[in-house]
Amino acid sequence: MSVNLTKGQKVSLAKRGGGSLTVVRMGLGWDAVKKRGLFGSKSQSIDLDASALLFDAGNNLADAVWFRQLRSQDGSVQHTGDNLTGAGEGDDESILVDLTRLSPAITQIVFTVNSFTGQDFSQIENAFCRLVDETTNEELARYELSGSGRHNAQIMAKVSRDGAGAWSMTAIGATASGRTFQDLLPATVGHL
Repeated sequence: MSVNLTKGQKVSLAKRGGGSLTVVRMGLGWDAVKKRGLFGSKSQSIDLDASALLFDAGNNLADAVWFRQLRSQDGSVQHTGDNLTGAGEGDDESILVDLTRLSPAITQIVFTVNSFTGQDFSQIENAFCRLVDETTNEELARYELSGSGRHNAQIMAKVSRDGAGAWSMTAIGATASGRTFQDLLPATVGHL
């Protein structure tokens, strides 16, 4: 059973019936708003990019997984590939995290989304991020990326270590500006 999160809400990711999560997938989905013109509406392509930023206990960026680096240095985090349009149903981009292989030094993973081509969120609809237990394909949590506006990036959510084998997800939903995760780092650190 999925939990629909609101901005700032935190939820434990403990498995129902006990046990620990092993592999999770953060999925990002979106649609481009159709442009209205003189001769009707026209589809457009918007290139949103999902990134996973791995932080240590000192809130230092230890690694990043994004469209130019699809795998973390230790191989525990894997981006499945860059979607340049948002076309299609379901997750347009996904990032897999093997929590059992993640370095114990990593305490938080922050997921961000940005428009590499610079379009703002007023041109995007039906945007969401969701966390899925990859072993059961059960959706654990979903956060609707609402609030279209003039921003072209968003700090979506973070997954935090809550002790030995325990994890939680917090919906952040902070608007930002930037075309890559590097542009978002100053704003991201404020949410650790």
